[in-house]
Amino acid sequence: MDDPTMSPLLQVRDLTVDIGTESISNRLLDRVSFELGSGEITGLVGESGSGKTLTGLALLGLLPRTATTSGSIRLEGQELVGLPAAELRKIRGRDVSMVFQDPSSALNPSVSIGRQIVDVLKAHRDITKVDAEDVATDLLHQVGLADPSRTLKSYGYELSGGMCQRVMIAMALACGPKLLIADEPTTALDVTIQAQIVDLLRELAEQRDLAVLLISHDLAVVAEVADRVITMFRGEIVDVAPRDVLLRRPAHPYTFSLLEAARSTFEEVSSQSPKARGDFTSKAPADGVGCRYVARCNYSEELCISDHPLLIGSPESATRCHRSDELELLGLVS
Repeated sequence: MDDPTMSPLLQVRDLTVDIGTESISNRLLDRVSFELGSGEITGLVGESGSGKTLTGLALLGLLPRTATTSGSIRLEGQELVGLPAAELRKIRGRDVSMVFQDPSSALNPSVSIGRQIVDVLKAHRDITKVDAEDVATDLLHQVGLADPSRTLKSYGYELSGGMCQRVMIAMALACGPKLLIADEPTTALDVTIQAQIVDLLRELAEQRDLAVLLISHDLAVVAEVADRVITMFRGEIVDVAPRDVLLRRPAHPYTFSLLEAARSTFEEVSSQSPKARGDFTSKAPADGVGCRYVARCNYSEELCISDHPLLIGSPESATRCHRSDELELLGLVS
């Protein structure tokens, strides 16, 4: 978002998701707040179970019926939380699209690639089949497939993982969405194809003024392309920072531990680097009591055990840590 005076494309405020019954309920997302701007790639990182994918599904209204959502999700000022299902279906694919983790399983194996893209186009646009096929051909060309005509006639199981992912991106872009949610788009792809997919997302964001939410457990991948990085841990945001700031001087100990895990991508891991301690499967403190990362943090003190830290800062830069001002955590670059 180049102009700070412009309203963000997406505003998420206190997004909370509980799942279960009235008597037994688990909080999966806890007061998640962030903003996305047009033309901006925002990375959403964290380990498995941190709430990344759940956040993406909540934005699309694709949570199970047993889930209760509260808070606010505004897309260009329109409130999505509580919107009738029929209205949400119009928005999905047209204004907001998602690329899922496993492209091969996301494609229907009994329907040709061309038919699947045409169906998406016809669901949201007043377009003839012939024109839709022309648009589909152009989309496949835009995402870097060398022989679009052949790909249109193919089935998902006939394509490589990288080709399937490009098809999924083309399908997601079919109706010209303003926001693309890419959930682990490079998982299970080899390093060369990963780099190509990341480069493609960067080009599309620039060419289409597209907001991209890039969800990944791999901070090294996100660091290649994101303008800003949001870190999640156990259902809440713990860190928000511009990419260059995060790589140079992470503010939260958990973000620092993710950088340490990714360090081998950039340089040899230092034997002197502190490692996260504690029981990785330990339960979080009771709601509202203590920092959720305290059991694994090398820098915790008494206050961290007794008082849950707030997320302090702005939409561009914020940290949930009592000691962020005094810690000097070194990143991957100087």
